[in-house]
Amino acid sequence: MRTGEFVLRYGLAVVFLWIGLLKFTAYEAKNIEPFVANSPIWSWAYQAMGLQGVSNLIGVVEISIGVLIATRAFWPKASAIGSLGAAITFIITLSFLLTTPGVWEAGYGFPFPSALPGQFLLKDLVLLGVSIWTAGEALRAASRSR
Repeated sequence: MRTGEFVLRYGLAVVFLWIGLLKFTAYEAKNIEPFVANSPIWSWAYQAMGLQGVSNLIGVVEISIGVLIATRAFWPKASAIGSLGAAITFIITLSFLLTTPGVWEAGYGFPFPSALPGQFLLKDLVLLGVSIWTAGEALRAASRSR
């Protein structure tokens, strides 16, 4: 496997595992509050389960995605499923650009993102691309191994 491919796939897996584990801490739950509280996708869970509950749920999902992505060497189909889950995750986080207060720099508006949370969210566009690429590569590998 080429170095770039390795770093793309397993770097993505590490990011999901690491950030997923952090979701079980109070400080990380507090950090995601503006996103989940204002999101039409997550606000129902925030209201139903509370901040730490929804953070824990997201953590379980993120850890699961990270583990699935990491299975590429011996279970490419599962890795593809994990990568598709990652892509969905990044589509959701990119939707926060539309729903989270303070995304656009005060006095400038669109297309000038604030440092936080605007620029923080923009990196997910690249991670979405990585997720789509790793999903496609793993699906191709799964079809070759049949």
